[in-house]
Amino acid sequence: MATASLSTEIQPRLPQGGFVNEPFVDFKTPDHARAMQAALDQVASQLGREYDLIIGGNRTRTEGKIRSLNPARPAQVVGVHQKAGAEHAEEAMAAALSAFETWSRVPVETRVSLILRSAEIIRERKFEFCAWLTYEVGKNWAEADADVAETIDFLEFYAREALRLAAATTPIQYPGERNRLLYIPLGVGAVIPPWNFPFAIMAGMTAASIVTGNTVILKPSSDAPTIAAKFVEVLEEAGLPGGVVNFCPGSGASFGNAIVEHPKTRFIAFTGSKAVGLDIHERAARAKPGQIWIKRTILEMGGKDSILVCADADLDAAVEGVVGSAFGFSGQKCSACSRAIVEAPLYDVFVERVRERVAQLTIGDPTANLNLGPVVNKAALDSMLDYIETGKREGRLVAGGNAPQTAEGGYFLEPTVFADIAPDAVLAQE
Repeated sequence: MATASLSTEIQPRLPQGGFVNEPFVDFKTPDHARAMQAALDQVASQLGREYDLIIGGNRTRTEGKIRSLNPARPAQVVGVHQKAGAEHAEEAMAAALSAFETWSRVPVETRVSLILRSAEIIRERKFEFCAWLTYEVGKNWAEADADVAETIDFLEFYAREALRLAAATTPIQYPGERNRLLYIPLGVGAVIPPWNFPFAIMAGMTAASIVTGNTVILKPSSDAPTIAAKFVEVLEEAGLPGGVVNFCPGSGASFGNAIVEHPKTRFIAFTGSKAVGLDIHERAARAKPGQIWIKRTILEMGGKDSILVCADADLDAAVEGVVGSAFGFSGQKCSACSRAIVEAPLYDVFVERVRERVAQLTIGDPTANLNLGPVVNKAALDSMLDYIETGKREGRLVAGGNAPQTAEGGYFLEPTVFADIAPDAVLAQE
């Protein structure tokens, strides 16, 4: 089994200046548009490649496979991935535990340098990563760029935070005592990211874990494993030792549960649905034979977001804000506005203005940079269509409601608006 040994290519490098958000790309600039199109062409030539499990720095293949599909063209395979099962959990844990013995003792400055180098690599190849997001989860150019920018932000921010925490001192020193305050790594963490921000949230949870000296078993979403594989390639290029991050796509019911329940797992970082998050929390709370620590869970789960529109609101700004929030990335964000709560004096005119604005949105293949691309898979589309039928019984359909058919069979849905929904209705609550 490979153990963690530092690459000689990791050069100590500390962050310069304070944290600054990564700027967004203006795709109206011709040079940027051409660069994005070139990246789409480049990535298109790499679609369908097979990716290995990476455990302890060793690459292996399994009989079962996960095929990541382009939701705009489901016949197009983005990547073929190995399917880790419960039988791989022990191997992944052993590799992560072995790497922890050395990685946890690596100076924080070295770990920070690796994370900052990873951010540099992603920044240099920003359009390429945008293109992968467009093909794998259907993000248009701006949504993909926001995901990549947030990835860079997470890496830069957590690097600075690791240094700040490492420099912490005790607030009080009594005469005759020598007190020290140290933040120490926990051990092996399970990182289980979502498909809707498959780069930023996946990379953020992973980077926060390893920059503080932990090792990770990374189980990406089966809808977006390729972008996670690309991130692991970046970490390897930056010099990450084998076993620090173990790349293990697999089903939640087998591999995911096995890692969550493993007695040596110290923490689980999860973003996803409430149902899965609560199941993880319950499984993690049950101590297993040989477990000596209480597991920690970091669970970001779904919500039901609303925007309150008051009678004295700027109508133009309110309409743009609601429509932008509701239908950016086809509404597939934990921050997406799913309810607009509008004061009565403005209600009728606001509903009409939203209807007019939604009618201007374009739908289609995200490689063409339209407003709305596909939803992530057929199950998501079917679920949304079921809710639309519920909405027709509960209120008034103002716009949308249909699934446009395309020659490629993409999972497209019109931006849909209902009015006159009661606060206790299914559409208002779920």
